[in-house]
Amino acid sequence: MNLFKLIKEKFFKKKEDKDVTKYEKGLAKSRLNFSNRLEDLTKKYKNVNSDYFEELEEILIEADCGVDFSLKIIENLLEEAKKNNISDTKEINEMLIDEMFYKYMSEGEDIHNEIIFNHKPEILVMVGVNGVGKTTSIAKLAYRYINKGKKVLLVAADTFRAGATEQLKIWSERLKTEIVIGEENEDPASVAYKGVKKGIENAYDLVIIDTAGRLQNKQNLMDELAKIKKVIHKEINYPIETLLVIDATTGQNGVVQAKAFKDLIDVTGIVITKMDGTSKGGIILAIRDELHIPIRFIGLGEKMDDLEEFDLDKYLYGLCSGLIKDE
Repeated sequence: MNLFKLIKEKFFKKKEDKDVTKYEKGLAKSRLNFSNRLEDLTKKYKNVNSDYFEELEEILIEADCGVDFSLKIIENLLEEAKKNNISDTKEINEMLIDEMFYKYMSEGEDIHNEIIFNHKPEILVMVGVNGVGKTTSIAKLAYRYINKGKKVLLVAADTFRAGATEQLKIWSERLKTEIVIGEENEDPASVAYKGVKKGIENAYDLVIIDTAGRLQNKQNLMDELAKIKKVIHKEINYPIETLLVIDATTGQNGVVQAKAFKDLIDVTGIVITKMDGTSKGGIILAIRDELHIPIRFIGLGEKMDDLEEFDLDKYLYGLCSGLIKDE
């Protein structure tokens, strides 16, 4: 049984599954630009030919799957179709979903998306340029783990951007959780150190550190992030998590940002925000293919509980459910 049919069996009849519904709603715009166009292509071509594959490649690229990813997928489909003498476009669609899944998983199958609480406290450093929804993502992650019974501390180490500290402070009050704030123009590493120290002394489960996101001067930012990590490791001797926040609506520019941050710091995962606001949901596949970094969380709406742990099956279903329902 292929993955296409497995996804159909797993999700199609599960209308009561709120997480599946969230993915469907959050990926509605992307689905219109992807599976609906694939469906139209299937109606246009009953049997595949070179024109069909050219149009399929165009759909993948315009969905922000990335040029390299799209070319590899088309090459694999062509080879498989020729090898097994497949000409039916519906079969090609099934093969496409399989390829998208296996291409993502081939970058590493030992993926864990949730924070694993093996240490006390776990340290989470959040990075990303201004305007991508980093502060809101911090608040949503805090909300997520507070609701799981974890004691969460916020640390406002973005002392560069005016209003960043105030923004995080407002969220801490709404969430009824503590926050560590530095003095005006205080060294961000110093604020991070205070936060980690407090996290240890007060038995917090999770310390989330906000950082500056200015890419204009990469050297300054790299030095700052390196210093933050150095002072954290003065207090702990275990690995820390570094999540990069990317705005899905920025498309390929988000991939460029991710590359820049990967050059600066060891990123352990990606948080994709505003997925419900883009028609180009393929950015997830492009990031995974080009940067080999897993998507850890995905923003599917504006509510506090709309930041979901990334699930590849649910993502593919949300993106391609039009095809699956019509199969």
